[in-house]
Amino acid sequence: MDLHLCCAQPWEYVSLGGTQLLVSLGRVFGFHPVNLAFRFGLEIAALIALGVGVYSVVSGPFAWVLAIAVPTVAAVAWGTFNVPGDESRSGGAPVPVPGTVRLIIELTVFVSAVVLVSFASPIAAVLLGVAVTIHYLLSTDRVR
Repeated sequence: MDLHLCCAQPWEYVSLGGTQLLVSLGRVFGFHPVNLAFRFGLEIAALIALGVGVYSVVSGPFAWVLAIAVPTVAAVAWGTFNVPGDESRSGGAPVPVPGTVRLIIELTVFVSAVVLVSFASPIAAVLLGVAVTIHYLLSTDRVR
């Protein structure tokens, strides 16, 4: 079995036997456009899940208010507190924070979304949780 590398970083072809595999050397899948699009979809799904979850948990006249306010606060925090130079966010950081703080913010939003939406739809909670887990497994290169 021969192992042959060609092409340029960050993606390279590896020939195993006669099969060409596209692999990443150096930066992995975290910054790939497909994963970034997947991440954007997860962010939107998490915000929707927060609203639906809050609405299903809270009763009374404030249900609609909180169903709009909670995802809005989460989106503002998500967009405001960033790691300087993060390529997945165009490098801009309105309020620069360390990567650990950013990761805590992301996980808080995602875990809260999964927990809250589980009250409205356990299946949606499982699907969102699995999708978020897959995203973070594919994005280990983003965590520095």
